[in-house]
Amino acid sequence: MSTLRFHAIKKSLNRKPIKIEEKVRRSELFGQNVFNEDKMRQYLTKEAFNSVMDAMQNGTKIDRVVADHISTGMKEWAISKGATHYTHWFQPLTGSTAEKHDAFFEPIGNGRAIEKFGGGQLVQQEPDASSFPNGGIRNTFEARGYTAWDPTSPAFIYGTTLCIPTVFVSYTGEALDYKTPLLRALQAIDNAAVDVCKYFDKNVKKVNASLGWEQEYFLIDRGLAASRPDIQLTGRTLLGHSSAKGQQLDDHYFGTIPNRAMQYMRDLETECMLLGIPVKTRHNEVAPNQFELAPVFDEANLAVDHNSLLMDVMDKVAERHDFKVLFHEKPFKGVNGSGKHNNWSLSTNTGVNLLGPGKTPMSNLQFLTFFVNTIKAVYDNEELVRASIASASNDHRLGANEAPPAIISVFIGEQLTSVLDELQNVTNGKLSPEEKTDLKLNVVGKIPEILLDNTDRNRTSPFAFTGNKFEFRAVGSTANCANPMTVLNTIVANQLIEFKKEVDALIKSRGLKKDEAIFNILREYIKKSKNILFEGNGYGEAWEKEAKKRGLSNHKTTPEALKAKVSKKTLSLFEDLGVMNKVESISRYEIEMEEYVLHIQIEGRVLGDVARNHVVPIAVRYQNRLIKNVKGLKEIYGTGFKKLAKEQMTLIEEISGHIESINSNVTKMTNERKVANNIENLEEKASAYCNKVKPIFDEIRYHCDKLELLVDDELWPLTKYRELLFTK
Repeated sequence: MSTLRFHAIKKSLNRKPIKIEEKVRRSELFGQNVFNEDKMRQYLTKEAFNSVMDAMQNGTKIDRVVADHISTGMKEWAISKGATHYTHWFQPLTGSTAEKHDAFFEPIGNGRAIEKFGGGQLVQQEPDASSFPNGGIRNTFEARGYTAWDPTSPAFIYGTTLCIPTVFVSYTGEALDYKTPLLRALQAIDNAAVDVCKYFDKNVKKVNASLGWEQEYFLIDRGLAASRPDIQLTGRTLLGHSSAKGQQLDDHYFGTIPNRAMQYMRDLETECMLLGIPVKTRHNEVAPNQFELAPVFDEANLAVDHNSLLMDVMDKVAERHDFKVLFHEKPFKGVNGSGKHNNWSLSTNTGVNLLGPGKTPMSNLQFLTFFVNTIKAVYDNEELVRASIASASNDHRLGANEAPPAIISVFIGEQLTSVLDELQNVTNGKLSPEEKTDLKLNVVGKIPEILLDNTDRNRTSPFAFTGNKFEFRAVGSTANCANPMTVLNTIVANQLIEFKKEVDALIKSRGLKKDEAIFNILREYIKKSKNILFEGNGYGEAWEKEAKKRGLSNHKTTPEALKAKVSKKTLSLFEDLGVMNKVESISRYEIEMEEYVLHIQIEGRVLGDVARNHVVPIAVRYQNRLIKNVKGLKEIYGTGFKKLAKEQMTLIEEISGHIESINSNVTKMTNERKVANNIENLEEKASAYCNKVKPIFDEIRYHCDKLELLVDDELWPLTKYRELLFTK
């Protein structure tokens, strides 16, 4: 009997849910461990408070003297909450968060000590940056990096540590994190959108990009996950035959949440409330043991921080409940994978959602302006949009039956499609009074505030309009939201800048009125962008052929997709808007390409190990049992044994065939890996891993999965899909 597997199953079946008591209203818990506006009013001087608020709202710099006052108030609050340490909390290009804890404690001589935390320690630190990905920005011996306080994202306490959200830059000033380019992109969209808003409302002074992410994940018993080396080391199952029952009955989706999972969620939500993460929705997802949680919309920078923090908190809370959280986009073959839908919109300081239809023709013209410009931005930059969600893990999900394809398209629904069709026929130049009236009353004026066409019905669209926001559905569940959000806000900012130039030029050169010029430019954008609009099913060859005719890219693998990040067009785009300079863009490309290589390399090594050291020996052991059985039959029945042992002998031959195929393919994969490792050019190395090494995984898996069906269940060493997915 496979001791580890069955011991883990027995232990998991005996686990009892940890009962979570919720004695306090969530509204009372919310933000208790966050240094928010209320806490700042309480602990800061008026000057310090105003300085922080001005930095948050207008991006002004905080004076070092004032920073000392802020740090003193922050320290007193943190210590009153039981904090003993502080850290600059940042998001390097590793895909996870980073922190180095320092104690408030400081000796002052004569056997005495004080709690110390000054403005300098708040504003800036110098962590060792040598081991973080840098994409060739600096040498290892140039290890210094700087973290700098981001006052727009409030400090918080987790455990006994005061965490201060920061940016992370190199000694020479280049961004080494996800946050810095995102903040720059958000500044770009703010400036560009405000300029366009002034066509409609002179009172608009600021535009915020908002983000509402939806985090999908699997919950697996910790013991069962530990019995699988592939889950432990790669986050997914590299082999394993599908369970007879999977998700085909749709009985898990939106069903009653299992008790253990519910207690985990309640515990997690309490932690989220304390940290100011506004989680609101929880439910079962389609696949067994798959779940989702989603928050209320936040300002994009804060939302990204919240999602990064949440993933860390989810892991920590899972330990208390003997669960392991799987964030991988496709941890199990044959059932739905996990995404992180990014719901994006723009709102003004006057309280208007720029992607929400209004009650008047003028407000709807404003809505259409931002709506059409977003579509045009995605169309003009669809390869970059695809590149923003490229990863080794997301490659498994994109194009699978439950997820959007690798082809970027936009779904807008029937109602808005008919509006765009009408606008496409606008007269070139000045509009007649009748046409202007007709447009405003019968086309623009009749856009309903609540769009009845529910775009959620088309789950295959990677980028869909869902009533008052765009939903970027192709984002993977492991992704840092900053990557796609930086790209999306940058391309829309660039498009809005171009739009304003073209409108102003029409007004000046052709004497058109403002709304006439806007209608004229929108008409041209609709015509040019029509190829990106797609209402149908995104699966299969039919759409691939159609997309090719439309000139849309279909980059199915990460090495293919990532090249868009270093095209001349992309490098100029980021540089012109001040989001990333050429060095920063190229370094990110190299980091992501290298990360792809390393992921496939690790998976190949793990798969080879599991196949040869777990699967093959057990198959041989079972085969020996069969051989012993055949020998026994021969001893008893003599020459007549062949008839009685026919099935056993067939089974022996089948097992031998699968063992031979596994060993030959593992050898082939190892040799291909060695060849790939000797390639110096990173693009060529990634291509070799993608096209030469990775395809052999499927061959090895096929034969291992066949053996799983043949070998005695009591001998099989790896926890099976039915046990991983249906142990509640």
